[in-house]
Amino acid sequence: MAYHQLLNATVNYLEGERAHGRRHVNVDPAKLSVLFRPLPPMPVNPIAPAECQSMPELRAQALACTRCEHLVASRKQVVFGVGNEAADILFVGEAPGADEDARGEPFVDAAGELLTRMLKAMDLAREEVYITNILKCRPDTPNQRNDHRAPTADEMTACSDWLHRQIDFIQPKVIVALGKVAVGGLLEMENAPITKMRGTWHTYRGIPLMPTFHPAYLLHKETMQNKRAVWEDLLAVMEKTGLPISDKQRGYFLKH
Repeated sequence: MAYHQLLNATVNYLEGERAHGRRHVNVDPAKLSVLFRPLPPMPVNPIAPAECQSMPELRAQALACTRCEHLVASRKQVVFGVGNEAADILFVGEAPGADEDARGEPFVDAAGELLTRMLKAMDLAREEVYITNILKCRPDTPNQRNDHRAPTADEMTACSDWLHRQIDFIQPKVIVALGKVAVGGLLEMENAPITKMRGTWHTYRGIPLMPTFHPAYLLHKETMQNKRAVWEDLLAVMEKTGLPISDKQRGYFLKH
């Protein structure tokens, strides 16, 4: 985890420098030599998923997960993920809500319906991408069963092995992080400034990552400006994955 965190931070820093026009950076030779030292042996993670050969096997393991006792006690079921297991685009949200917990599928509420329409505007169907969350269980809300809370950093860290294994199987070309919590969970940032980060490429486990607003945010702040912002993010994803883009699509949500 620390290795990937350091790698992502380095890549994101260098990409930021390049975006500001800088083409050369000075590196202390003594610090650079550290990269050539042998790495210490990795400790065995006692809660890592067992080895498996396919996504269905991984799914079966995840559905039986009892790692977080408080979530196990309150969930109806584990919400693993749906879609094309060889998809070019992986959409990652924060955690299941009540509807997802009941149906066992991510993004099936009003925000999910909006995500489906967003995909349709990209000339894609849900079956052509993969959709999941960082946290596979609905965050418990004691005494407020119909309420919603964001997952904690510890909960997302405890569940991250499942997402990492999903990524290993899918090998997407691009990851789209939906919302502030998902962006912060993936990039290990507290209070991720989504309004500043969206629209800018980052890297997660060596894969280009595009932060954008969560569909639920658009439902609450459904302005033409916000719609266009998200659409520009999706256009960048389409370009990155080589999807065709028509003039009509490029003009969505622009004032005429």
